[in-house]
This record gives sequence, structure tokens and C-alpha cells, in this order.
Amino acid sequence: MSITLSLAGPEDAHTIHDMQIRAFAPLLEKYRDTNTSPASESVKDVRRRIEQPFTDYYVIQKDAKTVGAIRIVRSESRCRVSPVFVLPEYQGRGIARETFKWIEAMYADAPRWELDTVLQEEGNCRLYESLGYRRFGEHKVVNERMTLVYYEKEMGR
Repeated sequence: MSITLSLAGPEDAHTIHDMQIRAFAPLLEKYRDTNTSPASESVKDVRRRIEQPFTDYYVIQKDAKTVGAIRIVRSESRCRVSPVFVLPEYQGRGIARETFKWIEAMYADAPRWELDTVLQEEGNCRLYESLGYRRFGEHKVVNERMTLVYYEKEMGR
């Protein structure tokens, strides 16, 4: 598989926003989590995050087609992924797995990685666990349908 990651700029906000809505709309409909779903965010929210000095946002491409995005929030003690998504028609092809390999190599000095996902989305949990992430901390009940779980991965240990 051949994917590429391109650092996003403010001019990419509309593209990322459109993809984010397409990727997260099924989860928004399923869980009705209007307060936490990336599908509920505005273009302005995406642009603001792209412009944060501690954030790197990447557009994911496969075979020169834009298929998703990943945001890395950097600090001295960790890198946090929030969000990562692949368009529905490209899911299940190993793109997310390959993306994580890329970012972990690109940020090789990061001592720890963190992310969260929906507990009820077993495929997401399996993916992260297969990549070496382990659950930590408390679960957060968003509503009667949905619970967030937190994952971490210690690097170089």
C-alpha cells in the first residue's frame, strides 16, 4: 500500500471539513453525540485547529486521491491524535494502519501517544490495540448510546 501525508494549511480547511462530515456522519446519526462529534464542527473550528502552533494536521492520500486526515497535537510529554478519519469508501483497506506507522515514524521523539475512540465501535478498538495502544484512565459516558475510551502507547519501552 502506498499512502502519503501532506501537511495541511488553512486553505485545506474546507476539504478537511467536508471529509470529516462524510466520515463521522454515520457515527453522529448512530450515537447522536452532537456535542462531541467531529461531524458537528464548523469549517471555522477546523481552520482554528490547523492554525494552532502545537498542532500538525495532515491530509491522507492514497494513489493521489485525498482519502482522509489526521491531526497531531504535540507537547513535550506526548502526541495526541484527534481526530483521525478515512472516508467511508476507503475504510477497511489498511489506510489508517499505514497512517499510524507514518506518524509514529515522523514523530519518533514522542515518548507517548494518546487518542480516544467510541467503546461501542469495536473495529476501532481492535485497530488501536493491534497497533500497540492500550486502554487507560476512566471511560467517559457521553450519552446512553456512547462511551469514550482512552488509549495510550508508550514508545521505546
